[in-house]
Amino acid sequence: MASNMKTLTLHAHGTGPNPYKIATALESLGLPYEVKLWQFGDAPNGVKGPQFLAINENGRVPALEDPNTGVVSWESAAVMSYLLRVYDKTNKLGPRGDTEQARVDFDKWTSFLISTLGPMMGQVNWFRHYHSEKNDDALKRYEEQSYRCYGVLDGQLKKSGSQFILGGDTPSAVDLHFYPWVYQHGFAGLSLEKYPNVQKWLLNVGELKEVKAAYEKVPKGKEM
Repeated sequence: MASNMKTLTLHAHGTGPNPYKIATALESLGLPYEVKLWQFGDAPNGVKGPQFLAINENGRVPALEDPNTGVVSWESAAVMSYLLRVYDKTNKLGPRGDTEQARVDFDKWTSFLISTLGPMMGQVNWFRHYHSEKNDDALKRYEEQSYRCYGVLDGQLKKSGSQFILGGDTPSAVDLHFYPWVYQHGFAGLSLEKYPNVQKWLLNVGELKEVKAAYEKVPKGKEM
């Protein structure tokens, strides 16, 4: 990247999975960035407070401010797509090939994480840790759906014959999308015992230097 490039700002908090996928993409693309950490709630330093709502009307992290283009993005899929369009000129993280099938594979697995695996695990976390009343029926449903998703992912990793979801010798943004969610399986109280390909993939991706750098940098961000 150009030496005169301005530093991007990643808005995050230290516990949720989605900011980590964007930090890993920034690391992978060699982009300079700083991290600002927000709290939950509507306090001045909260994601529901007026200062952050001026950045992201939905009051969720991640959000990304890019002073090089003047673009503000939020929702992790939209942020990732922005980074790939603007900065990934060599297709380091994009589809694993220049065919329509490769592009569809990239989109469908990203969509599966965004629409299904992520939300199902999010609901497991909610009903296990945060819901005001015990609801075993809801928890069981979302656990079962999360395990179903693990099974789908395990099958794809077996099919790809690779240490990465879309195959090949290097990770794509699809791996970056999935990793922070699956990494939290222990917090969600879920087991990977029946999903050996997912276990192997999780270990392999976790050893990537870009992933390690992201997980080190985000929690050390500037407290707002």
